[in-house]
Amino acid sequence: MRFDIISCQPDLLESPFSHSILKRAQNKGLVEVHIHDLRKFAINKHGQIDDYAFGGGAGMVMMIEPIDKCISGLQAELSYDAIIYMTPDGQTLNQKIANQFSLLQNVIILCGHYKGVDERVRQKFITHEISIGDYVLSGGELGAAVLADAIIRIVPGVLNDESSALTDSFQDGLLAPPVYTRPADYKGLQVPEVLLSGDTPKVEQWRFEQAITRTRERRPDLLNE
Repeated sequence: MRFDIISCQPDLLESPFSHSILKRAQNKGLVEVHIHDLRKFAINKHGQIDDYAFGGGAGMVMMIEPIDKCISGLQAELSYDAIIYMTPDGQTLNQKIANQFSLLQNVIILCGHYKGVDERVRQKFITHEISIGDYVLSGGELGAAVLADAIIRIVPGVLNDESSALTDSFQDGLLAPPVYTRPADYKGLQVPEVLLSGDTPKVEQWRFEQAITRTRERRPDLLNE
């Protein structure tokens, strides 16, 4: 799977893709991540990629021309399955969306900035608009990293134990149950006996019941869905 991430602050994206699972996915050859500096497609030698909004108002707007040059250049080399714009007014990211994107091959992610992009960018290029929550960040870079992480970790072969991703919170519409590790008794805090029993069916039943209970207490909206 290939990600082309377009940003006017590309340095913000270096760290997330240089460590842990995201780095290993690239080292295994399962994922490619290419970060493109939008200022290289600026309209002048000053690196301008933004301008005042027609009609006035506070804040600057990302211009269509640099974005057009960058995306059109990428499309001249590859066919893309999705062009995603990170924006607060997009569809809120969830596990189902991440699962769907993980089946794609080539994806462009455009990081918003300032007051957003010229609306014609959205009309001409964007196939999906994604938000990571009902709040505003300084730019779309952190959101792009979150989206890419959610997708990459479920690409087949990325995790050493692929069943691990299938038991994550939200994969079955429930929150994950409590988990424990050694020691079984720590300063009087005990691991539930059923987890020490070796009885796999009972363990799985306990985990399912705990997942239901935790979801009902913390995210009852998931049960309603």
